[in-house]
Amino acid sequence: MSSNETEPPKAPKQARTIESHGEARVDEFAWLRNRDDPRVIAHLEAENRYTDAIMARTSGLRERLYTEFVGRIREDDESVPVYIAPYWYYTRTRAGAEHPVFCRRRGTAAPQGAEEVILDANELAVGRDYFALGSVEISPSHRYLAYSEDLDGSERYALRIRDLDSGQRLDAVSPQTSGALAWANDSRTLIYVLLDAAQRPWRVMRHRLGEQQDADSEVLREEDAAYFASVGKTKDQRYLLINLASNITSEVHLLDADDSDARPVCFRERQHGIEYAVEHRGDEYFVLTNRAAVNFQLLRVPASRLADEASWQTLVAHCDRVKLEDFELFERHLALLSREDGVARVWVCDLTTTCWTTVPFDEPLYAVDFADNPTFKADRLRLAYSSLVTPPRVYDYDMVAARLHLLKEREIPSGYDPVDYCSERLWADSADDTKVPISLVRHRDTPLDGSAPCLLYGYGSYGICVEPEFSSNRISLLNRGFVYAIAHVRGGGELGEHWKNAGKLLSKRNSVADFIACAQALIAARYTRQARIAVLGESAGGLLVGAAVNGRPDLFRAAVVEMPFVDVLNTMEDPSLPLTVIEYDEWGNPAQRRYYAAMRDYAPYENIRSQHYPDMLVIAGWNDSRVQFWEPAKWVARLRDRATGGLFLLNTELEAGHDGPSGRYQTLQELAYTLSFVLSRLGISE
Repeated sequence: MSSNETEPPKAPKQARTIESHGEARVDEFAWLRNRDDPRVIAHLEAENRYTDAIMARTSGLRERLYTEFVGRIREDDESVPVYIAPYWYYTRTRAGAEHPVFCRRRGTAAPQGAEEVILDANELAVGRDYFALGSVEISPSHRYLAYSEDLDGSERYALRIRDLDSGQRLDAVSPQTSGALAWANDSRTLIYVLLDAAQRPWRVMRHRLGEQQDADSEVLREEDAAYFASVGKTKDQRYLLINLASNITSEVHLLDADDSDARPVCFRERQHGIEYAVEHRGDEYFVLTNRAAVNFQLLRVPASRLADEASWQTLVAHCDRVKLEDFELFERHLALLSREDGVARVWVCDLTTTCWTTVPFDEPLYAVDFADNPTFKADRLRLAYSSLVTPPRVYDYDMVAARLHLLKEREIPSGYDPVDYCSERLWADSADDTKVPISLVRHRDTPLDGSAPCLLYGYGSYGICVEPEFSSNRISLLNRGFVYAIAHVRGGGELGEHWKNAGKLLSKRNSVADFIACAQALIAARYTRQARIAVLGESAGGLLVGAAVNGRPDLFRAAVVEMPFVDVLNTMEDPSLPLTVIEYDEWGNPAQRRYYAAMRDYAPYENIRSQHYPDMLVIAGWNDSRVQFWEPAKWVARLRDRATGGLFLLNTELEAGHDGPSGRYQTLQELAYTLSFVLSRLGISE
């Protein structure tokens, strides 16, 4: 390993031959998987020193970016309160503090009583390099607070309980939980989920206040490694929910929330490929499912005829152009979130008349989602809204009067005028002539002559939609003449389940072709030009970017990949790793030759070539349980060994996991770090 910090570290080669389906692959950097080998941490530290030395040239730019980011947030801020009678609950942030403070006030029509701090995450984080909250759940009596905390970024959560009357911390439950929890109605019993050795949430446990953890009883266990267990509660407080789900199949179990000893009752037994979600109201259930409906349908199910599926009524039928994504159920209304042509829409149904209204928004391109709606007997629907040019807003929609009320728009203290910016939708022609949407935003003064730099973002997996939403930090790019673009490639959910399915398993190469096509479309439309494009991908988006730069490195000048899933073939061949088995539904099981061959042909690590690559900044997390640290480490080592040119920087965050730093200022510092790399590689130093 190099002792000169201005020279890139050279990882030793230690050939390991892997036999699969009659083929032999040599992995010369497989030794980097062994976190107990002192050479591994020494190599990662050497990589960090080298990256620090190169990035030192951007220190001034980094500081300017960070100052701009902080100047656009109101450091002392307060969320819009949410009413759970008799309290209004909200969070506050303090200038200089990394984490939120959870508070409440008594009141009826509005908060009126004295503020009560129920949890200060900053106090919990004192002396820790990493701290993140999982769930924060108040008991039905409002006396007890249960919360989960992750102290190293590994997503292994310890469960804590606090008595809000006395201020004392009560029970502490195993640090090997998923973080999810739900209270029974007695306010003394809760359920939570334990992790197995592969960090899979698999055992649902019942805990009673005041008892030791070894007295906790098992409610349900999921033996199938392709399924994760999670817990929740119906909004009417009638049932606790146990959700068992793979990437394509689900099964829900109900527990009577009034019975602290209740045993789970299966709502509908799992059937491969069928997903469903359940809510309860009175003597009926509402079920969102893809049974006989690729893009989902919403059903109304009489509780007395649950076993007779022929009696289940269709409230919203399947539509091939519209994906039904989510719903919120209230005593008198139902709110439905759908997606058409890549844009989310909100509909509200009066459950007495079954008349529907749509919630109107003025912009053609925006992001909207349900916010916190915990109260069943409510006539107002809380919504979160933003667009590429409009800062985040919180709305209440009056479901009786069909009227939208703006409660808050995020303030940009350093100044911001949305009129100075414009957002657009562009369509790219992919290799098979499929039209691929691109959402983009730019300053109105940015010339459309091909001279502008561009940052292109992509993800494209698990049916996840990358929303055209606001980012105050992005203004630093737009004010420097950047075009910011989002490639909505196949594999994401922007155009429904068909779009998702066309970019997974044996069709994953479609995602890569779409991403390349989006870059070419931006060039053809003169938003930018070849080699003026930087690309950004995170996690599975790192796989997308890694495969794209293997295929068309000439299109891109720079790339930032964070916690990138780049060693997909070797990871998917190891079922002992967290997430591998459940991921078979997304990527395929390489024990089957056809999936093996597909992965081998697009996997970024397997397909590094002797060619000039874009300059790359690669971020890894030592405690990352989703994408193990060695994937980016091996990838950078092989890039340096095989590429004919390109700068390759690896930074491993030794105190973080998949989500990077946990504090809000720490997160802004990391963003300033990554964007300073992008700007500097594109020749922008101010």
